[in-house]
Amino acid sequence: MPDTMTGAKTVGALCGALLVLLLGQWVADSIYHIGSSSHGDEHSGSVIFADLVESHDSESEEDAPAVEFATLLADADPDSGARVYAKCKACHKIDEPVNGVGPHLVAIVDRVVGSIADFRYSSPMAELGGVWDIERLNAFILNPKAYLPGTKMSFAGLSKDTDRADLVAYLQSLQN
Repeated sequence: MPDTMTGAKTVGALCGALLVLLLGQWVADSIYHIGSSSHGDEHSGSVIFADLVESHDSESEEDAPAVEFATLLADADPDSGARVYAKCKACHKIDEPVNGVGPHLVAIVDRVVGSIADFRYSSPMAELGGVWDIERLNAFILNPKAYLPGTKMSFAGLSKDTDRADLVAYLQSLQN
């Protein structure tokens, strides 16, 4: 007759080991988690590496003379912008005028700010006024919270000038 106590101890040990493993993963994630990733990658190690590469790239850009956004936009690559848009697609739709977490971006370039009737904008966004011209889009995408304190947009922004130019070029290409 098999010893049921040995079987119960074995199952209990396996469950306990699994619990310790899950608890350890939870603690590690809370310690090493960077926050919401602007890189579209949920793996913390990849995010850390991407952030290091991006911060290195932005340091290099700081040494270079500032280039006007319109000049960058003239040389921008809409195909690269489509890849950059992958960071936006969780909240914004571009293929049809349907809102997600954020308002749709159909015909966003030169659209009146806060003009989507069925979207509930934050008060600062609703009161901003003007249009989303290329310079305003550039400034907002750089750092939404700094550009418009109180905005509901939780995205950290795109620090690379070329990424912002490529994204705006992509959004413009959809309007043609």
